[in-house]
Amino acid sequence: MLTKFETKSNRVKGLTFHPKRPWILASLHSGVIQLWDYRMGDDYKIKVWNHKTHRCLFTLLGHLDYIRTVQFHHENPWIVSASDDQTIRIWNWQSRTCISVLTGHNHYVMCASFHPKEDLVVSASLDQTVRVWDIGSLKKKTVSPADDLMRFTQMNSDLFGGVDAIVKYVLEGHDRGVNWASFHPTLPLIVSGADDRQVKLWRMNETKAWEVDTLRGHMNNVSSVMFHAKQDIIVSNSEDKSIRVWDATKRTGIQTFRREHDRFWILAVHPEINLLGMTMV
Repeated sequence: MLTKFETKSNRVKGLTFHPKRPWILASLHSGVIQLWDYRMGDDYKIKVWNHKTHRCLFTLLGHLDYIRTVQFHHENPWIVSASDDQTIRIWNWQSRTCISVLTGHNHYVMCASFHPKEDLVVSASLDQTVRVWDIGSLKKKTVSPADDLMRFTQMNSDLFGGVDAIVKYVLEGHDRGVNWASFHPTLPLIVSGADDRQVKLWRMNETKAWEVDTLRGHMNNVSSVMFHAKQDIIVSNSEDKSIRVWDATKRTGIQTFRREHDRFWILAVHPEINLLGMTMV
């Protein structure tokens, strides 16, 4: 089976393909007609969309394997992406070019994200490490679509050890692959979750980073974890079909939410109001 589409109605009465576009039309017993796009997303591409018109504005090419996560920078015209090709890439979405390739992980990079205020990126990998990258010098780097020679030179510098993005810290402590790592919105803290079923809290300063504590309670792989934007709590989800809420100061569990049949996969915390979103598989 290539692709599976699901609908709340189990009575699909009609089905047809579009002759030219990658669409499939389904008519339901309820009187609803649904249009599905059956294109797969595992094409190693990053697509930037207009969410109002639902149109793809452009595509970013460069990764050589599946892309795990993407994120916009809060201020600069940048996108960070993490991939199974063991690299993190930073893109300028205005010039539509890759401005830096961060190498150092030796297994799939499961996630990468920008710091909310500082010139840092945090990444998590199945090589059992969390890495913090200093990208401060990228602000000095301008990439123009017309300046092909400069872009080629800069890309080669990135690929062969350029100094525009460097590893600041390597956090080691998990016994298995790390699936997620997140910065605290205001404090010098990082939280990570891994296949060792543990959530770890890390602190950093200008010269070093170290493990503060380990939160135990999940009974299976921790797939996502992050700090709440406004409250002093950590939220984690696991393949044990639970979401756990932890007191970030006391480092103790506060509450557990469970599902009978679905696994929680990815978390998202609203930056301003008390909302939490998640995906289920």
